[in-house]
Amino acid sequence: MAAIADTLPVAPPAARSGLRSHPFRRLLRRPAAAAGLVAIVFFVALAVLAPVVSPYDPLATSWTAVRKGPSAAHWFGTDEIGRDVLSRVIFGTRASLLAGCVSVSIALALGVPIGLAAGYIGGWVDALISRMTDAMLACPFLILAIALAAFLGPSLTNAMIAIGISATPIFVRLTRAAVLQVKVEDYIEAARAVGNSHLRIALRHILPNVVPPLIVQATLAVAAAVIAEAALSFLGLGQQPPAPSWGSMLNTAKNYIDNAPWMAVWPGLSIFLLVLSFNLLGDGLRDAFDPKSR
Repeated sequence: MAAIADTLPVAPPAARSGLRSHPFRRLLRRPAAAAGLVAIVFFVALAVLAPVVSPYDPLATSWTAVRKGPSAAHWFGTDEIGRDVLSRVIFGTRASLLAGCVSVSIALALGVPIGLAAGYIGGWVDALISRMTDAMLACPFLILAIALAAFLGPSLTNAMIAIGISATPIFVRLTRAAVLQVKVEDYIEAARAVGNSHLRIALRHILPNVVPPLIVQATLAVAAAVIAEAALSFLGLGQQPPAPSWGSMLNTAKNYIDNAPWMAVWPGLSIFLLVLSFNLLGDGLRDAFDPKSR
């Protein structure tokens, strides 16, 4: 029986050919998605190489260069205590990307097993999980993240935990819906007929076939997490000064928007470009994983 079970296909041939016939190649054929991917790679490289490419120490102050406009010495200008804005934007990339990736990882680690259990087991387990998920979704994502971050205390780590927990219901609902669709397929019935355990069916035959929509949602969720981290840092609940963060930089810049607009322009533009890049990539991945997209 075990030998027969191992030979069962993980997905129907049509679905497998649609999902696995060069999705990356189809992604690159979409200019917007390719541009988003290139921009994300650029931001990641910037975060990793921040100590190398940063022209100044992001924490170094200079009282002779307070609120100086963009120049050859300081391309993005300086802030209210003479710190180089370009250097702080570069190091702030680390906080935004770290918060986005870790938060979504937390949401996946919590949401996927819960959604898998709800969709596969069904019955009162599904009803209980669904009602709890609905209750969390009734509260707006950002409001819930702010409440959890305020409860946990101001720090980047707590902000990531708060964002991850707030994003979990989305992955629970998405995983449950995908599992409900997959578990009635013929190959699942065949796997059950030859004596596979419920755990094996769920992990080996169902879970791999719900991964594509989860990848798409995770990409889009990173964009939402970047905005949430910036909002929490703006409110003083995320990355704590003097460590650079795009949100905290905007919080400081609001007091000097008339005299030093460059303090707000560059971190704001960075948030916009990073979020736009993840959204473009997410849209491209959705089309690339679509079996009907050729």
